[in-house]
Amino acid sequence: MAMEGAILWAILLLLFVTIQRGAELVYANYNTRRLRTAGATEVGAGHYPLIVLLHGAWLIALWLWVLSGDVELQLWAVGAYLVLQAFRVWILASLGSFWTTRVIIPAEAPPLVRRGPYRFCQHPNYVLVVLEIALLPLALGAWPLAVIFSIANALLLAWRIHVEEAALTPRRPRSTT
Repeated sequence: MAMEGAILWAILLLLFVTIQRGAELVYANYNTRRLRTAGATEVGAGHYPLIVLLHGAWLIALWLWVLSGDVELQLWAVGAYLVLQAFRVWILASLGSFWTTRVIIPAEAPPLVRRGPYRFCQHPNYVLVVLEIALLPLALGAWPLAVIFSIANALLLAWRIHVEEAALTPRRPRSTT
């Protein structure tokens, strides 16, 4: 693929991702406000600015990479990234009004969601994010960004999952064995 064509496709892909992330933040903030109005509380808010920083830096780094003109589209990674977006929709649909970018615990805690991908995995959204943070840079030929941001994300997700598990453990059914 000619360099100009690769850059155009990379820009279109990044526009899609940027708009998607913006729309998700609007949806997450709407759900967060609604849940807080109903008495929900946030747990582990201290790490949230780091998550915002990481994701913002990831997206900015990708834009800078593409705008530098050093793009080598990897169609297998573009395809895999786009397929993951169906997984994203499945996750959002499964959590519905409980999906946020924060750890929000409802006052009247309903049973944990066990439909959709949550039947198979406790944290499918984090699996998705791990894959996306690696795949999108790889799709653009930016393997150094894939490595750097995957390591940073792994460290931050370890903290986030610890916080979330501590908050959700009281809501998990106890094993009878």
